[in-house]
Amino acid sequence: MKMMEKGAKIYVAGHRGLVGSAIVRKLKEEGYTNIVTRTHSELDLTDQRATREFFEKERPDYVFLAAAKVGGILANDTYKADFIYQNIMIAANVIETSYRYGVKKLLNLGSSCIYPKYAPQPMKEEYLLTGTLEPTNEPYAIAKIAAIKLCRYFNEQYGTNFISVMPTNLYGPNDNFNLETSHVLPALLRKFHLGKLLMEDKYEEIAKDIQRYPIGFGLDKEVDIDNPESIDKVLEGVGISKQAITIWGTGEVYREFLYVDDLADACVYLMNNYDYKDIGEFVNIGTGEDVKIKDLVMMIKEIVGYKGEVKWDTSKPDGTPRKLLDVSKLHALGWKHRIELREGIQSTYEWFTSYSSHGRFGGKLGRS
Repeated sequence: MKMMEKGAKIYVAGHRGLVGSAIVRKLKEEGYTNIVTRTHSELDLTDQRATREFFEKERPDYVFLAAAKVGGILANDTYKADFIYQNIMIAANVIETSYRYGVKKLLNLGSSCIYPKYAPQPMKEEYLLTGTLEPTNEPYAIAKIAAIKLCRYFNEQYGTNFISVMPTNLYGPNDNFNLETSHVLPALLRKFHLGKLLMEDKYEEIAKDIQRYPIGFGLDKEVDIDNPESIDKVLEGVGISKQAITIWGTGEVYREFLYVDDLADACVYLMNNYDYKDIGEFVNIGTGEDVKIKDLVMMIKEIVGYKGEVKWDTSKPDGTPRKLLDVSKLHALGWKHRIELREGIQSTYEWFTSYSSHGRFGGKLGRS
């Protein structure tokens, strides 16, 4: 095992996303200065030739593979071909090209949603591929499992040092707040925020929010941001009003959440302290603690300051009953989360409101 040199060239794939941006912040905080990034318009990682040309030119020493097409239950279930194709191509191109051009070490990001739907709880690493996948995100899961296996088999056949991690549900700055394609926590945060603005008749602030983040469901073309009645009608269509916020499902399922800066800290820690032979196929990264969605909803409602009611649309699916990671392996490797759920949500909401109003990062939790 050898730590990443401070002057080493480090490529962070997906640096604008939730995970990639957090990894870049953490690397800079740790004193790494030679960080290479590319936007999607500059480099399409589904294009093998373009990916090889980039690696030929830049010759990175280390790679963090955080680029992926991601989304919530609805997005995964709607855009199935896109999710499986794009994620398989990104992983295959980056992992094979990292081997081809002699990358010293690579860290690949998986996701806890790729465990079997009814895996025993909490989920240990060995439970992967022991049961049927969650149907609504099967295409994404297959692609991410393939990426983990690619790393393993390149290590076994070619002696590479490619490690994989399995994060739980993530949230934090630079998350996706599109109500159609986002994950549960950012969608809840935005719903309650918009509901609060409606109660306060702050339609100019709502207009700014809609201009910055899509609503989704084809509603962005329908809303007239200069017309309060139009705004009311469109937001009511996604369960947001002055009187109540409507949440999909029963709220009786449980989920685990990890603040993304904690994940970034874990990734850099593992890259600096452990090799593939120490970690094995992959390691879970989470808090080892979960929360009932009903309790999460009430926590976010309180943090945002929304005073209306909460209604539940039980005609919509809940998804998997519980998804909690067993993090005993991670703890044995010497890492544990530090940012608790309430603190992380408060920081994320601070960032969200500041960024929505001013387009800048306005709320960051540091780690000593």
